[in-house]
Amino acid sequence: MVIVGGGCGNSARHILTGTPMRGRRRVGVTDGHLLTGHNGAMPDVTTEAITPGVRRVGRPPATDPATTRRAILDAARLLFARRGFASTTNRLVAAQAGLTAGAVHHHFGSKLDLYVAVHDDVQDRVYRQFAEAVAGVRGLRNQLRAVFETAHVMNRSDPTLAQFVGAVRIDARRHPEMREALVGLVRQRDRFYADLVDHGVDTGEVDPSDRAMVHTLVITLMIGLTDAVSSDLTRHRQAIDAIGRLLDGGLLRPMSG
Repeated sequence: MVIVGGGCGNSARHILTGTPMRGRRRVGVTDGHLLTGHNGAMPDVTTEAITPGVRRVGRPPATDPATTRRAILDAARLLFARRGFASTTNRLVAAQAGLTAGAVHHHFGSKLDLYVAVHDDVQDRVYRQFAEAVAGVRGLRNQLRAVFETAHVMNRSDPTLAQFVGAVRIDARRHPEMREALVGLVRQRDRFYADLVDHGVDTGEVDPSDRAMVHTLVITLMIGLTDAVSSDLTRHRQAIDAIGRLLDGGLLRPMSG
């Protein structure tokens, strides 16, 4: 997860000012190279989601639409993260949210529309927090540390954010229709990381000839933190500390002898 700084400009602000999708908007979404990884374990959310005694509120006149949308997005993120796209249905999402399937369809349309809306919501939440973390921070190393720390806090406070982002990569490989829906915002993600590296060029930390190499490295570090260790907070913490020392040149020593 990374962001901008002194040299970020308007492109990062453009990324961070997206609004939640309404209705059945089908637009591209990033491929999820952001937060954490897919845990692999798929708990049985079918029984988990349908709680006896929970009144499904549907869409009564007094219900605030924004509150209903938030409940659906949160429930769908949990289910998509744990079960994947294929095994999640709008009916399961409705049960998890305490609503009717009709309410889910009313607010988001098809399951693919809902998936894209969840991803859009996750991206917005993640990058807004990254932007706040690096605001006024000078230096590529310092910005990376700020982003890594923010990723760790988010992963600790709401693991479903990381789990969903990791699951996106798996689902996109399995479902052609999803790849088509997610392809558009990959450019936005790349621009975000490119702005970070450009800041490093401006500060003299990155040689202009190494710009593409560093850009690839930053993305690789973030995917690794997401997919490899996000399910274990202790290892996630260790990885972030190790990356920080590596950036400072204090992790590896010269060979002896």
